[in-house]
Amino acid sequence: MTAMTIGLICLVAVLVLIALRVPIAVVLITVSFAGIWAIVGERPALSMLSTVPYNFAASWTLSSVPMFLLMGYVAYHSGLTRGLFEAARAWLGWMPGGLAVASLTGAGGFAAVTGSSIACSAAIGRIAVPEMHRQGYDIRIATGSVTAGGTIGALIPPSILLILFGIQAEQSITKLFLGGLIVGLISLGLYIGAVFVTYWLRPDSMPRAGASTRAERMDSLREVWPVLLMIGIVFGGLFSGLFTATEAGAVGAIITVLIGVARRTLNWKSFGESCVDTLLSSGSLFMIAIGANLFTRLVALSGLSRMIGTGIEGLGLGVLGVLILITLIYLALGMFLEPIGAMLLTLPLFLPIINAHGIDEIWFGILLAKLLEIGMITPPVGLNVFVIHSVARDLVKLEQIFAGIVPFLIADLVLVVGMLATHGLF
Repeated sequence: MTAMTIGLICLVAVLVLIALRVPIAVVLITVSFAGIWAIVGERPALSMLSTVPYNFAASWTLSSVPMFLLMGYVAYHSGLTRGLFEAARAWLGWMPGGLAVASLTGAGGFAAVTGSSIACSAAIGRIAVPEMHRQGYDIRIATGSVTAGGTIGALIPPSILLILFGIQAEQSITKLFLGGLIVGLISLGLYIGAVFVTYWLRPDSMPRAGASTRAERMDSLREVWPVLLMIGIVFGGLFSGLFTATEAGAVGAIITVLIGVARRTLNWKSFGESCVDTLLSSGSLFMIAIGANLFTRLVALSGLSRMIGTGIEGLGLGVLGVLILITLIYLALGMFLEPIGAMLLTLPLFLPIINAHGIDEIWFGILLAKLLEIGMITPPVGLNVFVIHSVARDLVKLEQIFAGIVPFLIADLVLVVGMLATHGLF
């Protein structure tokens, strides 16, 4: 059996096992090891299995992942992010669809602390959805805005997706963060625009609230200033070149702990919960990333990437055609796979194609993060939708949430089309 045949069998095996709901880390590690063994023999396969996990996990850049996760979990468990929605409501509630706009803005602020779409949706959803329901909002708009707002976590730093992409593609994390911040803010603006359009079409679906008093606005700032200070120090230092990504994560974690202790909202119990959550999340991410690293070696040894690249070249699509094809593939994958798994599974196949066509990898990484997060709100496996359904089960049906995300999904597709149309500028 040729190396190419073994590679194809392994690729099919990966897809079948993932479809059977086997954990993606187990699938990638097991299938990659078996495939490498079949191609080059037992001793090289065992050697890779013993050296690749250590060499990858010992990466200095990768240490930023647990640091940013710890920063986010400490902020969450100590209640530092609790006032984000209230502050956004105090300042923006007077606008058309003000509570939906406040939900989106609060989600953007939460994303700048956690970098996790699911955590962002869950935290904001618990507060915002019941409040919008009490104010008479159409439950579809209420849940749709929070569900879509959570996806901003994939773009606004500290995005775990962008960190892992930067490591796999060997690109600057700081540049990815800067680009992700810009596109994340554009996404937020388009989502707010979708709220305004919905209000214009159906003003009865979002009753307009009165403006908050000056005192209420000042009180809201007193609640969130520690979070704003933390974000300013961490990302100011990162984008100015004072910190590396890893140092920014460590500084952010320390500042978050100090603020929590100073405000007496962080105790040993909540700190312990933060550490446990960080360990569990980091361990899961590292296992998937190690499996993806082994899969990269299998793809290289088998010649799969070369075969796929030759096949795409044979279609004669051109650069834009290749990007559209890859975009469609990721939109389809996002319907069934969680973002990190989908990204790490496919990068070994698509990165050589991106390089061969001279496409800027920083730009592609940001586009990829956006595409994968669209999958978080599309049926049948829109994880953010299920998260919001779990926190507002008594108020809304699953199909109502999927209906509510339609305006925001249209906004996402507008952004993707815009990025594809301007790819030659990067």
